[in-house]
Amino acid sequence: MTYLTWGDRPPETFFDGSRARILELQRDNGAIPWYDGGVIDPWNHTEAAMGLTVLGEIEHARRAFRYLTDTQLKDGSWWGQLGSAVPLDEEEQRFTGDEKDAGHHVRDTNFVAYIATGAWHHYLVTRDRKWLAEIWPNVDAAMSFVLAHQTSHGDIRWAANDPQTPEDDALVTGCSSIYKSLECAAQIARELGQPSRHYMEARAKLGEALRDKPHRFDRTWEPKDRHSMDWYYPVLAGAITGEAARKRLAWKWDIFVAEGKGCRCVMDQPWVTVAESAELTMALLVAGQRQQAEALLSWQHQWKADCGAYWMGFQFEDQVAWPTEKPAWTAAAVILATDAIAGMTPAAHLFAERTLAEAAE
Repeated sequence: MTYLTWGDRPPETFFDGSRARILELQRDNGAIPWYDGGVIDPWNHTEAAMGLTVLGEIEHARRAFRYLTDTQLKDGSWWGQLGSAVPLDEEEQRFTGDEKDAGHHVRDTNFVAYIATGAWHHYLVTRDRKWLAEIWPNVDAAMSFVLAHQTSHGDIRWAANDPQTPEDDALVTGCSSIYKSLECAAQIARELGQPSRHYMEARAKLGEALRDKPHRFDRTWEPKDRHSMDWYYPVLAGAITGEAARKRLAWKWDIFVAEGKGCRCVMDQPWVTVAESAELTMALLVAGQRQQAEALLSWQHQWKADCGAYWMGFQFEDQVAWPTEKPAWTAAAVILATDAIAGMTPAAHLFAERTLAEAAE
C-alpha cells in the first residue's frame, strides 16, 4: 500500500497503471468494455469515462461519450449490453433498435440514466459549456425514457417492458443510482437554462419511495439485500442523508465490511470487491464519516496488480485475486473515490455529498 496519506493528492504517477488499463481496453470507436473479451454496457462504460476525465484524458473521455451518442436508440435508451469486446463488424453492428442488433435484450433504466451523471461530472472538470450543450439532447432523451417508467408511487421500473424483461418491479440500487442521475440532470438543465422542475419533482418522489416505501422494491423476485449495494447505495446517491445515513451504514457494517480488506459484494461470501469498497468509501463521505472513508479506501491499494491496475476483488479464504480480471470500471471507481477524498478535480464534491436538495425540502 503505497498511498496512505490522505491530506494531500496522490503522486502524479499513482494511477498510471489504472490509466493504462482503461486506455488499452478502449476501442477505436470509443467503447470501453469491462475487460478483455467482456461486454460493453452504458453504466460501466460511463464510469470508466469519468475515471479518464479525472486523470485528464479528456479526449479519450469524449470519445467514450461520443460512443454513447452514436449508439443511443430513438427512444433515448440503450441496450444493456452493447456487444462483446471481441472484434466486431462495425458495419453490421448499427444498434438501430432492432433486437437482432442487440448484444443483450435489456434496456435497464439505471444504465440509461447514467449518462446524466457522466456528463455533469465531465462538465464540472472541463467547464466546457459548448460540449455540455451538445450532449444535452442525448441526456434529456435518456432521462425522458427513464421517467416514462416511474410509477405513481415514485419507484422506477427496472427495465423497459421488452419481451425478455416482463418483470414489473424496481431495484433499490438501480433506483438509487437514478436518483443521483436525476440530481445531475437537473444541474445540467439549470446550467443551460432548460426546464428542470420535472426532474426535481421526479427525484423527490423517488427519494420518498427509497426512504419510506420498501414494499415497492423486489416485489416479484427474491430480495437483493444480500448484496452490499442495496445497503449503501441510497446513502451514496444522497437519498438518505445525515444521521439516518450514518445509522444505515452502521446497521450492516459488521456484515459487509471485512476489516483491513474491504466491502463484500454479497454477505455470505468471503469475497471483497474493489469497486464496491470504493463506492462505500464515497457513501461514507456523503454521510460525513471521512475517517472511515479514508481507512476503507486505503485498504484497496493492496489489491493492485503488478501493472498498477486493480483486480476486481479478493477471495480471502483462498487468498487469491478473484476473478482474475482487472475491469476498467474497477479502476475508475477507485479513481473517483480518491478524487472525492483528495480533491484532485473540481468534480470531487459530486460523489462526496448531495449537491442539490430535494424539491420538497
